[in-house]
Amino acid sequence: MKEQLVSSIQLEDVELDGGPAQPPHASHQPKENKTYTVEEAVETIGFGRFHIMLFLIMGSANIVEAMEIMLLSVVSPEIRCEWRLQDWQVALVSTMVFLGFMICGVLSGYVADKYGRWKVVTGGFVLSSYFSLLTSFAPSYVWFIFLRSLVGCGVAGTSQGFVLKTEFIPAKYRAWLLPLSSIFWMVGSMLIIILGLTVVPTMGWRWMIRFSVVPSIVLLGLFQFIPESARFNVSEGNVKAAVATLERIARMNKASLPEGNLVEPPETERGNYYILVSPPFRRTSLILWYSWFVASFSYYGSVLSSSELLEKNLLCVTDSDEEHNIKHVQEEALCYCIPFGSADYVTLLISCLGEVALIPLNIGLLNVVGRKRSMIIMLLCSAVFFMLVNICTSMVGFTVLLFLLRSLVSMNFNVVYIYTAEVYPTVVRSLGMGFCTSFSRIGGMIAPFIAQVLMSKSVVLALMPFAVACVVCAVGIALLPIETRGRALLQNAT
Repeated sequence: MKEQLVSSIQLEDVELDGGPAQPPHASHQPKENKTYTVEEAVETIGFGRFHIMLFLIMGSANIVEAMEIMLLSVVSPEIRCEWRLQDWQVALVSTMVFLGFMICGVLSGYVADKYGRWKVVTGGFVLSSYFSLLTSFAPSYVWFIFLRSLVGCGVAGTSQGFVLKTEFIPAKYRAWLLPLSSIFWMVGSMLIIILGLTVVPTMGWRWMIRFSVVPSIVLLGLFQFIPESARFNVSEGNVKAAVATLERIARMNKASLPEGNLVEPPETERGNYYILVSPPFRRTSLILWYSWFVASFSYYGSVLSSSELLEKNLLCVTDSDEEHNIKHVQEEALCYCIPFGSADYVTLLISCLGEVALIPLNIGLLNVVGRKRSMIIMLLCSAVFFMLVNICTSMVGFTVLLFLLRSLVSMNFNVVYIYTAEVYPTVVRSLGMGFCTSFSRIGGMIAPFIAQVLMSKSVVLALMPFAVACVVCAVGIALLPIETRGRALLQNAT
C-alpha cells in the first residue's frame, strides 16, 4: 500500500510538470543526472554569431598591440634627430618597451589564471592607451623610454586576449580562425605606417602617437560585449557564471547546450608555477621558451633591419637613385636627420602585406602537417631569407625578399601562439602564455642592438644571428613531445 502511494505521487508530479508520465521503474537515466563539461558544451554549441563577434573584437586587440610595437620603427628616425641620439640609444627605446612587456608578462599571466582573463585584458587596454598618450608629451629622451616601458606593461595584459579567444573556439575551428588573427596585426602595422606617412611630415611624431591611441579607446567600449572565459569560471568554482556565459553563446549561435548539468570540479592549482616545469610539461616549457625568444627575435629583427637598411641606405641595390647612394654611418654625424621618404613608407607597407599573404598556406600546413612541422618549415625558410636580404638586387627584388621574410616570421609567430594556447591546461594556460611572452620579449630586447647597432658595422654580421637562431630553434621544435592538432584543450594538469 505504501509503495503504491509513493508511485502515485511520483506520477502526479511528472504530469503537473507537463511531461509524459513515466513509470518509476524506467531503466533510462533521468535528465537531472546527466552532466557535461565546458569542452563538451563548446563543441556542441559550435561556431556561430558569437564567434564572429569574438573574432572581430578580440582580433582588433592585435591592432592595438601592433600599433604600439610597430610605432617604434616609424618614430626612431624622428627622435634620433630631435634628441641627437646615437645608435645604442635608439635601440634602447625598443629594449625598454620589451623590458616592460617581459616583467609584466609573467605577472599578467598569473593574475589572469588567478582572477580572470577579462580583467587583465581590460586593464591592459587602459594602461597601454594611457601611457602611450603620455609618451606624446615626453619632454626628454629619458622620459620617453620610461613611459614606453610602461606601455609595454599594458601591452603584456592585452596579449592575454589570445588565451581568452582560444578558450571559446571549438577545436576544429582553431586552426582556421587563429591564423586569421594576423590580419589584424597587419592592419595595425599598416595604420601606424600610414600615420607616419600622413601625420609626421605635417604635424610631427607626437601627434602621430596621439592619433594611434584612438583604437584603444574604441576597443575599450567594444570589449564590454565579451564575457569572461567559461573555462576560467569553472576552474574557480563559479559554475553559475560559466553556465550563464554558455547559454548566452548558445542563444547567439541559435544552438543548444548538452542535456544535463555542467559539472566540473574547481581547480585549486590555478596559477601554480610548478606545473610548467613538472615532468609532463618540463621539456615542452623549455623548448617553448626558446621558441618564443626566437619568434620575437626574428620577427622584430626583420622589422627593425628593414627600417635600418632603408633609413641609412645600407641596401645593396643595382638600381639605386642618387639619394640612396649616399651612405650614412655613425662616424659621419651624431644626428642622422634623415626622415623616411614616401618610397620608404611604400616599401614598409608592402612588407606588412606579407604578414597575411601566406595565411592560406599557414592554414593548410596547420591542418595537414600539424603545428610542430609547420613551425619547423617556417623557421628553416626564415633562416634562408634572412641571408638572402643581403644579396645585391633591385629595389623591387629587395621588396619581394622583405615581403616573403615578413610572411615567414609572422606565420611562425602565429603558430607558436596557437601551439602554446593549446598545449597548456586551463589552470596555467595564461601563466604559461605569460612566461612565453616574457621570454619572447628578451628576444625583442636583443634584436634592436643587432638590427640597429651592428647593422651599421656589417649587414652580414647583423643578419646572421637571426638565421642561426631560426635553425637551432627548428631542431628544438622537432623534440617537442606533444602535437596539438585536433586535440581538446586540457582543463587540468592530470
